[in-house]
Amino acid sequence: MRLFWRVAAFICLLAAPNFAFSQQVDAQPSITQPDLLRSPILTIDPELLFSGSAYGQRVSAQIVTLSEALAAQNRVLEAELTAEERSLTDRRAGMEIGAFRVEAAAFDARVQLIRQERDATETALRQRVATERETFLNAARPILGRMMIESGAAMILDRRQVFLSIDQLDMTQLAVEQIDRQIGDGETLAPGLAPELQLLVPQDLEQ
Repeated sequence: MRLFWRVAAFICLLAAPNFAFSQQVDAQPSITQPDLLRSPILTIDPELLFSGSAYGQRVSAQIVTLSEALAAQNRVLEAELTAEERSLTDRRAGMEIGAFRVEAAAFDARVQLIRQERDATETALRQRVATERETFLNAARPILGRMMIESGAAMILDRRQVFLSIDQLDMTQLAVEQIDRQIGDGETLAPGLAPELQLLVPQDLEQ
């Protein structure tokens, strides 16, 4: 029975990450942009800047693909471990205690190894999102700087932290348009996939 609970706990672990990843790649609301005023202070929504851009949409699509591949692998592993645990339990009555303990220990070691591998893959997937965001912001910063100067602004504030402002100070959509024109979906800027993620996808999705 102890083996069963270990497998059950492992299955719960496999299922948990998919919700968190789905939250990261949910579709963002569309952006509408009024004419931008010349002002010493402009505002921008960093989340909409990323998710509304061609770059952010490429990243979201890739994360969905990787998350779905991870979920598919998890389902296969769940089925395999459940079958192995059931087989070992069914054969237990006819096995010598020493032989059973050896098989049980080997099975437990495999469960622990798979858990470590899944943890590493989930960490790599989260890091992928963070790295892509950082790459995007590094590419966008000079573009935003030029827009700021052209608008006569000395400062760009995070709109989410501003208590009250008029919509004409929000440069988000104009910035998305400029970034899309200059870097497109940013595929050539994207970092290479970590080894853990390369195992999830076909070769044509690797960067």
